[in-house]
Amino acid sequence: MTANINTNIKRALLLTSTALTVFLHTGLASASGYPVTVQSCDRQVTLDQAPKAAVSNDVNLTEMMLALGLQDHMVGFTGVSGWKTLDPTLRNGIGELPELSPKYPSKEVLLGADADFYFAGWNYGMRVGGGVTPDTLAPLGIKVYELTESCIHIMDKPKVSMDDMYNDLLNLGRIFGKEEQAQALVKSYQQDLANFQANLTPLKTTPKVFVYDSGEEQPFTSGRYGMPTALIEAAGGKNIVDDVPKSWTQIGWEAVIDRSPEVIVIVNYGDVTAEQKINFLRSNPAFENIPAVKNNHFVVLEYVEATPGPRNIKAIKRLAEAFRTAL
Repeated sequence: MTANINTNIKRALLLTSTALTVFLHTGLASASGYPVTVQSCDRQVTLDQAPKAAVSNDVNLTEMMLALGLQDHMVGFTGVSGWKTLDPTLRNGIGELPELSPKYPSKEVLLGADADFYFAGWNYGMRVGGGVTPDTLAPLGIKVYELTESCIHIMDKPKVSMDDMYNDLLNLGRIFGKEEQAQALVKSYQQDLANFQANLTPLKTTPKVFVYDSGEEQPFTSGRYGMPTALIEAAGGKNIVDDVPKSWTQIGWEAVIDRSPEVIVIVNYGDVTAEQKINFLRSNPAFENIPAVKNNHFVVLEYVEATPGPRNIKAIKRLAEAFRTAL
């Protein structure tokens, strides 16, 4: 009788121990939040754990990683010095992390760094049909998350808005197990912008704005799906080419002249300085009757401010001030 009781007790203890082990295992898995699945353009990306060897491309995407304190999850970044978009703030924030490639990286560069994650976008480190894409990196065990603004290159999407940038920060937070930090960061950006807009002096008319990135024969500008359109609208203006269904694209100067922008936004980066771009516009007789040129209404945004990233709120504030000075 005693032996049977002892056996039953042992069995009960074993079952309890097994159940506790299973509970703790599933509880810990649930507490860690993994696996996680996020939407990346037209794909779903599932991760079983936070990336440990991430690479970001371009200055603005890298600053998103820094804003969430993800340096310890990174092995490097790419695509900054080759485009001359390096910013002192980025240099200070990135610490000892190396730039693995001055422009777009190859598969070999990412493999050489033992990367397990690549944060890039279409025309922000990847090209449609190129050698580095989500499809080409998948067999190598490298997960890819795509910049939301850039999704227009491979799929239909709504007009660009600040939500594109917020969405990327929230998804990065989930990917790296920093969801609460990402939510707090996005909320702070939204509140900052809302407070700023609530105290703005109303504009009597909506200023017509042209974004001049580069190019003399044909200007390279930002259309309906490029981040500057969202920044301009948040500041109270209207992009004169927001009817062009592109993010960044070339147009003809005739369209710029015909649409008579009252403010011209200069994107500052590369070999040609913002001042040189302004001087080109001032010195060309074809542009002398454009209101923005005639009245010297130029506003300069750094590349890192004009593309999706943590400095977009600062850019909106500068644009809003420029619009109210111009009109």
